[in-house]
Amino acid sequence: MRKILSNKQAIVLFMLPTMLLIAVFVVIPIAMSVYYSLLDWDGIGAGIFVGLRNYKEMFLDTRFVNSVKNSLLYAALSLCLQIPFSLFLAIVVANVSRGEKFYRTTFFIPVIISSVVIGQLWQKIYNGDYGLLNALLGMFGFAGQDWLGQESTALMAAFIPNLWQYVGYHMLIMYAGIKSISPDICEAAKIDGANRVQIAFKITIPLLKPILQVCVTFSLIGALKIFDLIYVLTGGGPFFSTEVPTIYMYKTVFDSFNYGYGSAISIFVILECLLLTVVLRTFFRDKEEA
Repeated sequence: MRKILSNKQAIVLFMLPTMLLIAVFVVIPIAMSVYYSLLDWDGIGAGIFVGLRNYKEMFLDTRFVNSVKNSLLYAALSLCLQIPFSLFLAIVVANVSRGEKFYRTTFFIPVIISSVVIGQLWQKIYNGDYGLLNALLGMFGFAGQDWLGQESTALMAAFIPNLWQYVGYHMLIMYAGIKSISPDICEAAKIDGANRVQIAFKITIPLLKPILQVCVTFSLIGALKIFDLIYVLTGGGPFFSTEVPTIYMYKTVFDSFNYGYGSAISIFVILECLLLTVVLRTFFRDKEEA
């Protein structure tokens, strides 16, 4: 084994298939998008080189700016609600006395369901005429409403299915991290008189910081590039109140046939994810140094 690891030719040979796949499916498409973003192109005829004009128009486009605000709000909801709730469930499931496997499996089931199916399911739940949510609210005397059809409630209503779908994903990652913590540490804390809440905040969460960084990064990137769930639920409406850059990019390319402008939006999404990921890494690194 050491002989293989010390052989640079063998390392290159083993890495070559992966590097080729990354080049074909990641690097080349991004490079093509960068090139297309510099063109005025309808996807059929010859493109006209316009330089950075698409990027200038993008930041002056109020619809695009509104979509960015929606995506950032969606990401903030993911970080402020999804991650803490997942952490709470992970701590609870890791410490239950019975039914640990059952709870772990139950919370993870929504992760394996297609986002399109989940979107269709929650459309029925939110339906203003026969939806389950309005039926439950009516039992307690509250008036029902069209949750996906009103600007004031549409974005939050579109976020809740995402919370329901991926909370089990982050919970399972954190659960694995909690199980990797030595039980001797918790036993020593119990002997010293610490209760479960103190153990969670003083021992479990601080030791989970590397796992939390991974979950926060996944949650942030997933929220910034979300498309399918919102598209199925609202299509970006009503009045663009749930439209995010990925949906705007899709409509720009396939409805308006403006491939240059749509490519510029896609590059923005990539750079946005990269920049905020670097900010998160810097934040966690500063916390560790402190």
